[in-house]
Amino acid sequence: MPRLSQWIIRAALIYLLLGITIGALLLAHKGVALHPILWAWLPAHIEFLLMGWIVQLTLGVAFWILPRYWQQLRRPNEGYAQAAVVLLNVGIWLVVAGTTFRAGAWVLFAGRLAEMAAVLFFAAHAWGRVVSREGA
Repeated sequence: MPRLSQWIIRAALIYLLLGITIGALLLAHKGVALHPILWAWLPAHIEFLLMGWIVQLTLGVAFWILPRYWQQLRRPNEGYAQAAVVLLNVGIWLVVAGTTFRAGAWVLFAGRLAEMAAVLFFAAHAWGRVVSREGA
């Protein structure tokens, strides 16, 4: 397994742990009122589990499993995949800051923009690995 996939999957597991912890606190708060501010963490719970866990785990496995070029020993455009991981994580934390900590609509917008850029960078990385070169 490539080193980048290992780091992406480890980060996804950390987001899973964060999301489950916040979700457990929210569930416990339904039974025993802990603190009213706890419901402000619901968007962070959703963001950590959807973007941090699901999307990041998908990117890590896709980076590992997508086929290589048969002529090259290295994966092409690995920098695009690294940029995608950085942008995704920055985007997650900006969205959490914009929703949970009410940092402002522009922070939320910047976070979503970073997440979209992460998807585009990863698509640029993966495109050459999934498109056949024989027909071109």
